[in-house]
Amino acid sequence: MQILGISCFYHDAAAALLRDGLLVAAAEEERFSRRKHDNGYPARAIRFCLRQARIKAGDLDYVVFYEKPFVKFERILKATLQTAPRSLGLFRHAMGGWLLDKLWIQELIRGDLGISPDRILFADHHQAHAASAFYCSPFEEAAVLTLDGVGEWSCGTIGSGKGTSLTLTHEIRFPHSLGLLYSAFTAFLGFEVNEGEYKVMGMAPYGTPRYADKIRRIARIYEDGSLWLDLRYFAFHRSARRSFSRRFVELFGEPRDPREADRMDPFYCDVAASIQQVTEEAVVAMARHALRRSGLNRLCYAGGVALNSVANWRILKETPAKGLFVQPAAGDSGGALGAALYLYHALLGQPRRFVMEHAFWGAGSSDGEVVDFLRGEGIRFEHPDGEGPLLERVVSLLIQGKVVGWLQDRFEWGPRALGNRSILADPRKPEMKDLVNRKVKFREPFRPFAPSVLAPETARYFDIPEGAVFPARFMLVVPPVRPERRAEIPAVTHVDGTGRLQIVEESVNPRYAGLIRRFQQATGVPVLLNTSFNLKGEPIVNTPQEAYATFRGSGLDALVLEGCLIVKE
Repeated sequence: MQILGISCFYHDAAAALLRDGLLVAAAEEERFSRRKHDNGYPARAIRFCLRQARIKAGDLDYVVFYEKPFVKFERILKATLQTAPRSLGLFRHAMGGWLLDKLWIQELIRGDLGISPDRILFADHHQAHAASAFYCSPFEEAAVLTLDGVGEWSCGTIGSGKGTSLTLTHEIRFPHSLGLLYSAFTAFLGFEVNEGEYKVMGMAPYGTPRYADKIRRIARIYEDGSLWLDLRYFAFHRSARRSFSRRFVELFGEPRDPREADRMDPFYCDVAASIQQVTEEAVVAMARHALRRSGLNRLCYAGGVALNSVANWRILKETPAKGLFVQPAAGDSGGALGAALYLYHALLGQPRRFVMEHAFWGAGSSDGEVVDFLRGEGIRFEHPDGEGPLLERVVSLLIQGKVVGWLQDRFEWGPRALGNRSILADPRKPEMKDLVNRKVKFREPFRPFAPSVLAPETARYFDIPEGAVFPARFMLVVPPVRPERRAEIPAVTHVDGTGRLQIVEESVNPRYAGLIRRFQQATGVPVLLNTSFNLKGEPIVNTPQEAYATFRGSGLDALVLEGCLIVKE
């Protein structure tokens, strides 16, 4: 049975294809369109999935969309009417998109793929999130938590899964949204909403949460994790342009000019620290409640808020969770996969056969294709005889202080680069943090980097429980670096002594693990600095051509494309 899942028309459009319950391919549209957070109909991602599965659209048994458009349209109508006339601008903005595209998604899919309407189905947005986590997890039974900005009406849900059954029992409804609360502060801090939330998380450790009590006055968190927002301080429910109100500014001060968003102003750092702390408190309370109500000690978690890897760490440390699974594409893109899984397991009752052991579900290129491209463009390159010599050559460059672009095999599903589309550097050199941020990626100086650590060596550098293995594999927890190791890997130790850990296992990514192993043999340190292979404002590279263009347009010193190496002269 072939099932295609689709998400689009909000942000991070994507497609995912299942064959008999096993994932074959999954990709965000942005990787092909080259428009970051592309939210349009994912025609390119769909075509990739079909090519990867070697099928035609007519071979699909079902196509599933990740939310119910008419229910969402009802919410937008009711919300804007309740706040009229101030919401007139939002109403006009929303109607333009809905009347042109979003209400007609079934017809769009039918016209694009030639699928009959009875084979096009719709999943609830948060059911899709929940399914993307639970059905990909290794757990037969688990509590479930979803948190994001908003779906149809839900902004967060809890429930549980067992076998093929998945039930959501409680919800937080719009407009009382933890995701939208965090996004309001993202905008206040001068960052782009749905893009800059990572920056708020990275900026927070530079500040003190001195304004947390002010936030708690306008965002009340209850013991069960439910949330109430004082809507007098917000505008996202009635404006397409602003997420906070004049009263918000009177309470917190003037918002930061986006043109100064790379400056480390102490006041704004303190605001970032404050909203991060309150968010963590809410997430922990919700996770505790989900575990308590289910009577279980394993948690599956998805939705955009689940990408807050600092909060995820606190789940492991401060709740009864003995195991945590966070879907690597936890945001809207992951809903494409969740919708397909929900149909296959919950509605069709088919048994579970899949665990997401890795995130490498995108497109790839062969070594021969790379060689043809380089020769066709007249690009000078090395092609060492075998993998061992290539890895040794790259290790030598890293030790010399060179920054290396690294492309291999299929690209990652989700926003994290996990060793297939990465920029790599020596974590022992403290200057690498500033060098890679400013001269390679052209981004804010406070942004942290991930330590990629060989799995058997993880405990030497991080104190993490066994239940953290899956989120750490996907770079979705931020544990403290052991104090005695911080001076050893300063470039990947954040200002608060933590690191956005990626555990690298030989069985999951043998080539990348082999590179780290050789680096350890040469230096004694089984860690590499890893960040995504892209420049500020651009999607992560997909093809060798895109990787080479980024290499030429940045401060990268060397580039690995499959078995080929290019070094700048």
